Amino acid sequence: MCSRVLRVRGQAEDSGLQDRGQWASKAEFLLAVAGQIIGLGNVWRFPYLCYKNGGGVFFVPYMLFLVVCGIPLFLLETALGQYTSLGGVSAWMKICPLFAGLGFASQMMILHSCVYYIVILAWAFFYLCSSFQMRLPWSHCNNTWNTDSCRGFDRHNMSDLSENATSPVIEFWEHEVLGLSASVDRLGSVNWRLALCLLLVWTVCYFCVWKGVKSTGKAVYVTATFPYVMLLVLLVRGVSLPGAVDGIVYYLKPNHTRLTDPQVWMDAGTQIFFSYGICLGSLTALGSYNKFNNDCYKDCFRLCLLNSSTSFIAGFAIFSMLGFMAQEQGVDIADVVESGPGLAFIAYPRAVSMMPLPQLWAVCFFLMILMLGLDTQFVSLEALIMSVSDLYPTLIRRRHRREILLLLVCSVCFLIGLLMVTPGGLYVFQIYDHFSCSGASLLLLSVCQSVAIGWIYGADRFSNNIKAMIGYQPLCIFSLCWRYLTPAVCIGTFGFSLMFWSPLTLANGVTAPRWARAMGWMLTLSSVLMPKSDFLTISDFFDDQLTSSFKSDPYPIFAFALYTAETTKHRHSDLEKEVKQHEIQWMQMQIKLYSVLLSTIF
Repeated sequence: MCSRVLRVRGQAEDSGLQDRGQWASKAEFLLAVAGQIIGLGNVWRFPYLCYKNGGGVFFVPYMLFLVVCGIPLFLLETALGQYTSLGGVSAWMKICPLFAGLGFASQMMILHSCVYYIVILAWAFFYLCSSFQMRLPWSHCNNTWNTDSCRGFDRHNMSDLSENATSPVIEFWEHEVLGLSASVDRLGSVNWRLALCLLLVWTVCYFCVWKGVKSTGKAVYVTATFPYVMLLVLLVRGVSLPGAVDGIVYYLKPNHTRLTDPQVWMDAGTQIFFSYGICLGSLTALGSYNKFNNDCYKDCFRLCLLNSSTSFIAGFAIFSMLGFMAQEQGVDIADVVESGPGLAFIAYPRAVSMMPLPQLWAVCFFLMILMLGLDTQFVSLEALIMSVSDLYPTLIRRRHRREILLLLVCSVCFLIGLLMVTPGGLYVFQIYDHFSCSGASLLLLSVCQSVAIGWIYGADRFSNNIKAMIGYQPLCIFSLCWRYLTPAVCIGTFGFSLMFWSPLTLANGVTAPRWARAMGWMLTLSSVLMPKSDFLTISDFFDDQLTSSFKSDPYPIFAFALYTAETTKHRHSDLEKEVKQHEIQWMQMQIKLYSVLLSTIF
C-alpha cells in the first residue's frame, strides 16, 4: 500500500496539476464554516420563528432537532470531507458509489442558491447606497415615486389613516427598488440599477474565490467577523431605546400551549437544516481543506454553539428595534413584526428612520446584511467549484482553467439572476426560494445520507475513521443517530410537511400560475431525483456492478491519510490490516445481499 501511495504521489507531481491547497490555519477553517452557516436566516428568520412559535418554548423542539439531526449531520459532512480530502461529489463516490447522487444533488442545490441568494445582496447594496443621503429616501413621502396614498406612520396620525394608505418605506421598496409589477406574467425589462448592483456583488464574489482556498481563507477574516461587530453595535443601540424591553418580552415570552402544534416542530426542524447548511455539500468541501489530524469533532461543537448563539442574540437586536418602532407608532408589536426580506427591507429600515442619526444606523445594518450574505455566497461558490475540480482534476486543475470555470459559472448565474431584477423579478425570486432548496428536499437528502453512512458504509466504521483522525472515539450517540434517530426524525418531519403543505402565495397575495409552479417543481426534482437515478442505473442484479456500487474504495482515503499526516507514518501496517478487514466485511455483505435478492426473486 505504501508503494501505491508513493506512486500516486509521484504521478500527481509529474502531471503538472495545481495543488489542491489547505487552510493556512485552523482559524481560516472555523471562520469559513462560520461564514457559510451564519447568514441572513440567523437575523431575519430565527427571531421571527421564535416569536411566532411560543417564544422561549420554541427552544425545546429547536434543541431536540439540533441534538438529534443538526450536530450529527454537521459532523458527518465535515468529517467526510476531512477524511477523504475530496469535495461533495467525489467524497461520496469513494465512500459508497451507489450514493454518489447525493453529491450531485447537493451541488445542484448550491447552484440554484447561488442564482437567487445573491439577489438579496444586490437589494442590500442598493439600500446601502441610498443610505448616504441627507434624508433617508424611505422616511418621507416627498419623492417622485411616492403616490397620493403615502402616509408617514407615527403615533400622531395612526387614527387618521385610511385603508388604502401605504408607508414611504413600502413604496420605496416596491416602486423605487423593485418597480414591482402586478403579476409574474409581466416580467418587464431589466432594472439597470439593480443589475449593476448584482454585477458588482458577483465581481466581489469572483475575486474572493478565484485563487481557491488561499483567497477564500483571507477574505473570511473580514466577511465573517465584521457582521459580529455590527451586530454588537446594533444590539447595544437597540436595547437602549425606549420600548426595547417590550420587544424583547414579545420575543421570549413563553406560550406552552404551542408545543402541541405540529407546525412549531416543523419550523424548528426546517430552521436547523437551513441554518446549518446541511446537505448542501459546502461542509464537506470546507472540511476537505483540513489537515488529516485536525480535531474536526471539537470544531463541530464549537461551530454549532456559535451558530445557535448568534441566532439567539440576533433576536435581541431585532426585537428591541421592533419594540421601539411599535412604541413610536403607538401600535402592538404584532403589527410591525416581519420575517425574511420584509424584515430587512421594510420593518428594520422603518425603525432606523425613527432613530437619531438614521443614516449611520442604516449603513451599519445594511453592511451587516451584505457581509452576512457575501461569505455565505462565495463559500458556497468555492464548494461548487472545488467539487467540479475534484471530479475532473486533470482537466480543470491546471493553469488558469479553474479561473475560467469560475468565470463561466459566475457569468451564467448572473445572466439567470437578471430575471430577478425585473419588475416581476420578486415573484421569480420567491419561486426559486420556495422550491430550489426546500425543506422537504433537504429532509430527503438527510435520510439518504444517514442510510449511506449508518447502514451501507457502517456507522461504527465511520466512527473509527474519525478516531483515526482525531485520536479518540466520538460519543456512541452519533452512531445511534446516524442509524436510527436522524432518519426517523427526518422521515417524520417530511411526513408532517406533506400533511401541512399549502400552495405558494407570492408577494401582495399574488397566486403563482401553473407554469410558475411547474417551473418550481422542476427546480425541486432537478436535485431530489439525483440520488434516485443511481438506484435506477442498477438493472442487472447479478452483475459485478451491484457489488461495486456498494463497495467503497478505501485506498484513496488512506492514501490521503498517509500523504498528508506525516505524524502517522507508523500506522501504515495498522491501516493495511484495517483495509483487509473491511474488504472481508464487504465480501460477507455481498454474499448476504445475493441471498436476499435470490429469496426476493424466487
